[in-house]
Amino acid sequence: MTPAQTTLLINARLIDPEAQTDHTGWLLITAEGTIAETGTGAPPKADQAFDLDGKCLAPGIIDIGVKVGEPGERHKESFRSAGMAAAAGGVTTMVTRADTTPVIDSPEVLEFATRRANEAAPVRVFSMAALTKGRAGQEMTEIGFLMDAGAVAFSDGDRVTTNTKIFSRALTYARSLGALVIAHPQEPILSKGAAVTSGKFASLRGLPAVSPMAERMGLDRDIALLEMTRARYHADQITTRRALPALERAKNNGLDITAGTSIHHLTLNELDVADYRTFFKVKPPLREEEDRLATVEAVGSGLIDIISSMHTPQDEESKRLPFEEAASGAVALETFLPAALRLYHDGSLSLPQLFRAMALNPAKRLGLASGRLAKGAPADLIVFDPDAPFILDRFALHSKSKNTPFDGAKMQGRVRATLVGGMPVFGAL
Repeated sequence: MTPAQTTLLINARLIDPEAQTDHTGWLLITAEGTIAETGTGAPPKADQAFDLDGKCLAPGIIDIGVKVGEPGERHKESFRSAGMAAAAGGVTTMVTRADTTPVIDSPEVLEFATRRANEAAPVRVFSMAALTKGRAGQEMTEIGFLMDAGAVAFSDGDRVTTNTKIFSRALTYARSLGALVIAHPQEPILSKGAAVTSGKFASLRGLPAVSPMAERMGLDRDIALLEMTRARYHADQITTRRALPALERAKNNGLDITAGTSIHHLTLNELDVADYRTFFKVKPPLREEEDRLATVEAVGSGLIDIISSMHTPQDEESKRLPFEEAASGAVALETFLPAALRLYHDGSLSLPQLFRAMALNPAKRLGLASGRLAKGAPADLIVFDPDAPFILDRFALHSKSKNTPFDGAKMQGRVRATLVGGMPVFGAL
């Protein structure tokens, strides 16, 4: 493809998350890299045209909650390696977390991360900033200054602010500025040190466990504070059926609340840990199959708004430890789409439903123009074959760290091309 030319993509299976449609048609990209129009009839003329031969054409994935090691842990993941993995996985926008070393809690650190991302990553990158200094939960950050420096949301990641007064003040201040707060709903004392979800499996394995009620209790507290502060709030991971009624009530009561879940909690369950396989240790821990099914249903109904990869690279040394001591987290930028397509192939979710949660809703929550196949939207697009089979080899991943639970798994769904602003950053049309 050549820049400054109009580009026509024909014979495409258009996956439109706004209209919730899935049909064959064409899409025209302007010379400026935006979507000109789409249609199903005779296509217009363009400077260059590509026949997609029936492959799926969808908005690029917008992934909220990506961990990148810069600054401080570049050996685990750099902006370059994460960006390459994202492009290969159909992720056109990464929203990175603030749990770096040092923490992104000042405009200076944020500006460094933004500069590095713009230099190294082939995809779009937006950054969260910490809600409290050092993610310590004792003093809130300068939210206004960080917003001016480009922060799109504020989160302490998986560290729960235990001081309710400080958290309520931060929510109140964030509301006054229109800032989005992303929280990790867990009761911190119950969940401290837990490696798996409580139940028969945890008892048989002799592993420290946490009740799913810890998530419900954490969410209940946050909802009470939202009723008091009326802040903009997003729960990063809802993974248990016990938390869903509280979430539904909060939405019905008019609170400005959205919720996400991770692709691992939608496609794996507690039994996948098997004989202490540490690549399956994530936070919160994998849940019962009933919880997984309830979470999938909540995504389908729209109760859970967003699916994220929760990409968390860990080096070999931190994973080659006894399960209880091993680091939590898994890489997922490159496995996000094929893992999500498991839910399509088993009939749980349609492709428009998946892309509503992976592209449209994240864009809406962050106020981005992408995530849709609408006229004037950025031509951040992916072309993929949902049926292409392969066996995942973790050493073939672009991420520096290789800690994926899908190593050796039979998967379906290959990204053929990823476009950012109408230009290919992975593959070819």
